[in-house]
Amino acid sequence: MWIYERKLQFPVKIKNPNPRYAKIIVSQLGGPDGELGASTRYLNQRYSMPYRDVAGILTDVGTEELAHVEMIGTILHQLTRNMCVEDVSRAGLDAYFVDHTAGVFPQSAGGVPFDAKYVGVKGDVIADLNEDLAAEQKARVTYDNLLRMIDDHDVCEPLRFLRARELVHYQRFGETKPSGGNAKNNLYSVIPRIL
Repeated sequence: MWIYERKLQFPVKIKNPNPRYAKIIVSQLGGPDGELGASTRYLNQRYSMPYRDVAGILTDVGTEELAHVEMIGTILHQLTRNMCVEDVSRAGLDAYFVDHTAGVFPQSAGGVPFDAKYVGVKGDVIADLNEDLAAEQKARVTYDNLLRMIDDHDVCEPLRFLRARELVHYQRFGETKPSGGNAKNNLYSVIPRIL
């Protein structure tokens, strides 16, 4: 059970709409390494996770990723508010506009709609957790790329916050891996040998 607070995890207050930025930021909503795929991945992986503490991490991170979906949606909405047809054309959002007007629709920056293939759920503890570690790093790289291309402080600050949270999520998933310390306290010590 979750409790929803009617506020964003980090404030988004963009003064200057910019549909060109929205065209690339949309990838963090519905692209291959975006927040929608991450939340769905973790919240579904938890069902086959045999270890309660790790299932708890998946639930925690998956829930936070839903908050990130909300933040990205807010960023996109604020960047595209009050667009005129000329703004749409200049930003190269013509095809998007025809299908969605200024609605927030999950897709990649290249225009590919969100696809369930972005949701890696294998049902194997090691495969899923390694997928999660990689997913957090791919999301971080995407935020790095966005921050290289955007120079509006109001847009960059929430993106920097989201990037920092990807690092925290990576660390949380890393807690499940062996640390060289007490073998009794790491996940890999209790997984039966397959070979």
